[in-house]
Amino acid sequence: MDDPEAWRWVWLGAAVLFGLGEMATPGSFFLGPFAIGAAIAAVLAFTGVDAVWQWTAFVAISIACLLALRPLARRLDRSTGSDGVGSRRLIGRTAVVVEEISAHDAGVVRVDREEWRAASAPGEVLEVGARVRVIEVEGTKVIVTRSEEI
Repeated sequence: MDDPEAWRWVWLGAAVLFGLGEMATPGSFFLGPFAIGAAIAAVLAFTGVDAVWQWTAFVAISIACLLALRPLARRLDRSTGSDGVGSRRLIGRTAVVVEEISAHDAGVVRVDREEWRAASAPGEVLEVGARVRVIEVEGTKVIVTRSEEI
C-alpha cells in the first residue's frame, strides 16, 4: 500500500475509529492517544509527507500521549469508589422510620425523599419516627440500626 492517497484515508478512518472507541469507554484514556496519533499522521499524509514519517509520527505521538494520560486515568480510577453507586450510596446515611419495623417483619424508612423497605439489624422493634442508620443493602431492602444521634 504505497499509494499516498490511500494513507490519507486510512489515517483519517483510524483517527475516527479510535476517537469513537475512546468515547465508548469513558475514563480509560487508552484509545484517545491513538486517535491523536492517527489524526497527526492524517495531517502529515494530507500534506504529502512520506508514509515512513507518518508511521513514525503515529507511534511516537501515541506513546507520548499514552504516557502523559495514564497517570490521570489512574488518579481518576482511584478517586471514584464503587460503593457510592446505586443503592449502595445509602450505607451510612441517617433515615427516619415511617412504618414500624418489628423484630420479624420489615417496615419502611425514609432516606431524604426516598422510601425503602427496611429491617432492623439486631431484630429489635423500631417505632415510627425513630432515627436509624443504614448499615447494609440487601436487594431492594435496607438493613438499619438505631442511630445514636438525637
